[in-house]
Amino acid sequence: MNTITGLTLSQLVHGLRTGDFSSREAVQAYLEQIERLEPNLHAFISLAPEQALAQADIADSRLAAWRKSGENPIPPLLGVPMAIKDVLCVAGLRCTAGSRILENFIPPFSATAVERLLEAGIIVLGKTNTDEFAMGSSTENSGYWVTHNPWNLERVPGGSSGGSAAAVAADMAPAALGSDTGGSIRQPAAFCGISGIKPTYGRVSRYGLIAYGSSLDCVGAFARQVSDVALIYSLIAGHDERDATSMDYPKPQVNLNGKDLKGLRVGIPDEYFIAGIQAEVEASVREAIQVLQTLGAAVERVSLPHTEYALPVYYLIAPAEASANLARFDGIRYEPRSEAESMWGVFYRTRGERFGAEVKRRIMLGTYALSAGYYDAYYGQAQKVRTLIKTDFEQAFEKVDLIAAPVAPSTAFPIGRHSDDPLAMYLEDIFTLPANLAGVPGLVFPVGFDANGLPVGMQLMGPHFGEDILFKAGHAYQQVTDWHQRKPPLIDKAFT
Repeated sequence: MNTITGLTLSQLVHGLRTGDFSSREAVQAYLEQIERLEPNLHAFISLAPEQALAQADIADSRLAAWRKSGENPIPPLLGVPMAIKDVLCVAGLRCTAGSRILENFIPPFSATAVERLLEAGIIVLGKTNTDEFAMGSSTENSGYWVTHNPWNLERVPGGSSGGSAAAVAADMAPAALGSDTGGSIRQPAAFCGISGIKPTYGRVSRYGLIAYGSSLDCVGAFARQVSDVALIYSLIAGHDERDATSMDYPKPQVNLNGKDLKGLRVGIPDEYFIAGIQAEVEASVREAIQVLQTLGAAVERVSLPHTEYALPVYYLIAPAEASANLARFDGIRYEPRSEAESMWGVFYRTRGERFGAEVKRRIMLGTYALSAGYYDAYYGQAQKVRTLIKTDFEQAFEKVDLIAAPVAPSTAFPIGRHSDDPLAMYLEDIFTLPANLAGVPGLVFPVGFDANGLPVGMQLMGPHFGEDILFKAGHAYQQVTDWHQRKPPLIDKAFT
C-alpha cells in the first residue's frame, strides 16, 4: 500500500510540515492511485495533473522557506491535494455538472468554498463525477459514466456526490468537496464508509455552485474521519456577500474536546426506525448510540411527526426550483447547442438531446407544480408542510442537543436495481430529506458493516448552526471505535 495515500488529511498536513515528504510526492502518489483505480471506479470526470504538479512545486518552495525561517505563518492546508465535485466551479477547469449540456464549460472564477480552500493552500487534483445537475441518489444519472462503490464494484457509491465519496474511500484523495440537496453528501458517505458533513443551510456560500434546488443546496465535505471534516468545514464556512442566502454569522470555532460526552442529550426519532429498514443497518446504528451512552451521553425518544411527508414535499419543491434554475441551459448562453431553424427549435433540440432522463423528469414535475391552477395546490401546500417539518426539529431540539438516526434504509444497493423505478430510487433518500427541508446540519460517519461487507453509516442532526455539537459527538465516537480506519480490499489489490 502507498504510505502517503493511506494517510488521513491531518497526517498528510503533518507530514508536509515536517518534511517527511514533499507536496510533489504527495500529489504524484494520489495521481498514481487514481491511474490504478479509476478504470474500475470512474470517480472523476476531469483531472488536472500538470496543473496540480506545478502548484505542488510552488507549495514545496513555500514549505521549505517556512521550515527554514519558521517565522511567517503558512496556510493550514498548504500543499494538500483534494478533489472537487463537478458542480463547483474551479477557475480554468472544466465544470460539467455531470451533464453533456455543459461539456465545454470552463468557468472564469472559482466557487467561494473552493476559493477559501485554495487560499488555505489546497491543490485540486480534479473534478469528481456526479448525477447530472446533482439529481440522483446513485451517480448512475451522470451524463458521462457510472461511478462504482470501492467496497463492491457492483454496487452504487450513493449520490449525487458519489464520485467524491468513492475517491476518498479509495484513497484517491484525502478529502473532497460535495453538495447536499436531499442527502447527496450524507448518503454517499454512508455507502462508502467515510465521514461527511452537510452544514446548516446558508452556513457555507453557494456562490459558484451550479444550482439544483436553491433553498435546499448546501456545500459540504468528505474525509475519512470526523476531525478532518471539521477542519475543512471551519475553512469554508462563513458569510459571503456574493450569496444572498449566506448567513452573516461568526466564523466557526471547532473544538472537538476528546471523548467525554457527559451532559449531551441524544434524541432517537421513532419515525426513522421503521418497518422495512435493513436489520443490520438498524442494529449498527443502535449499537453506535449505545457507544455514545457509554461516553456519557443521555438518550431519549423524540418525535418528528411530519417526517412521512418529507418525500412528497421534497419532490415538489426541489423539481420546482430545478425547473427555474435549469432554464438558462438552452444552447444559447452555454455551448454546445443543436442547430435548428428557429430559436425555439434550438431550445427544444439542445435540451432534448443533452439533458438526461432524470433531469427531464424533474423539470417536467417542477414546471407542472408551478403552473397556473396548480401552484397553490402543490407547490404552495408543500411549502406549508415544509414549515411543519422545520417546526418538528425546533421542538425536538428544545429537549435534546442532537438527533441520531440511520442515513438510508439499506446499505449500498446494486447498480441498476432502481433504473426503471424512479419512485424506489427516491425512497432511498427518505431519512436524509427532512434535514434539508428544515435547513439543519447533518454529520455522517461509519458505524459498522453488513453481512456483505458493505459499510453502514449513522447520521447526527443538530440545531441550526450546531455543527460543533455534531463534530464533538462524532469525534468522540471515533476515538473509541475503528470503523473509520477500515478500507476497501480494492486498495490493497491495486498494489499486488
